[in-house]
Amino acid sequence: QVQLVESGGGLVQAGGSLRLSCAASGSIFSINVMGWYRQAPGKQRVLVAAITSGHIANYADSVKGRFTISRDNAKNTVYLQMNSLKPEDTALYYCKYSDSGRGDYWGKGTLVTVSL
Repeated sequence: QVQLVESGGGLVQAGGSLRLSCAASGSIFSINVMGWYRQAPGKQRVLVAAITSGHIANYADSVKGRFTISRDNAKNTVYLQMNSLKPEDTALYYCKYSDSGRGDYWGKGTLVTVSL
């Protein structure tokens, strides 16, 4: 089992920045993928960014150039630096952990609200 705890969400004005953190604990495999997804009201949950344990990252087109995902393998923690935030970035942001042979694990989410 893997437990994920997100933090860092909040209310910010458009153009501002936030940094999300997600700490994983439990049975962590050395080779894994951790990522951030978001779900806006009335919409499906979608990928924002993901990063492998080898630090290979990919991003949704909507956040490229504004968001940066990173991780600290020693701390089993993944970060999402969000800059130039827009009202359309408002959503519940979820952390996900995946590894070979087991299902995905999700955090409970952290709310990001971007005001005009």
